[in-house]
Amino acid sequence: MEPPRDQGLLRSDSIPEVGEDAAATVSMAETLSEEEQDELRKELAKVEEEIQTLSQVLAAKEKHLAEIKRKLGINSLQELRQNITKSWQDVTSTTAYKRTSETLSQAGQKASAAFSSVGSVITKKFEDVRNSPTFKSFEEKVENLKSKVGGSKPAGGDFGEVLNSAANASATETIAEQTEEETH
Repeated sequence: MEPPRDQGLLRSDSIPEVGEDAAATVSMAETLSEEEQDELRKELAKVEEEIQTLSQVLAAKEKHLAEIKRKLGINSLQELRQNITKSWQDVTSTTAYKRTSETLSQAGQKASAAFSSVGSVITKKFEDVRNSPTFKSFEEKVENLKSKVGGSKPAGGDFGEVLNSAANASATETIAEQTEEETH
């Protein structure tokens, strides 16, 4: 028994490439009659003519499109902007973008909370330092120095003023000591 000649997907003969002569790819075992070859040549010519016509129609449509855009004042830059805007809208509507955006938002909120708590910890530490006995003792010494140097100013100025007074007093004491050494 002889197997069937047409096996569908299992056929062993090649399929002609685009532009390849269909008659040239027919295997030697399958000879075509003159009539069949003529029919195929006519079909080939018809398909090539249709392709040429479609190319011309496409060129005419592209020219018409360009003319319409010119009349509407749509230039390449505007088209590019529209394409970018549409692309961005397409990207932002994807689930991957939405998930990433949500994740980054949550990360930002967590980072903000972490920075806030770090700020609170630092503020508390400064308050602890300011309330410590060592700082209080330093503050009292600066106040005493301020009252010795400034004399008539009321006590309890802000800390910056106190430090400036202490620096001035220290500079004054140094100058006084140098003057005293020079006179002796």
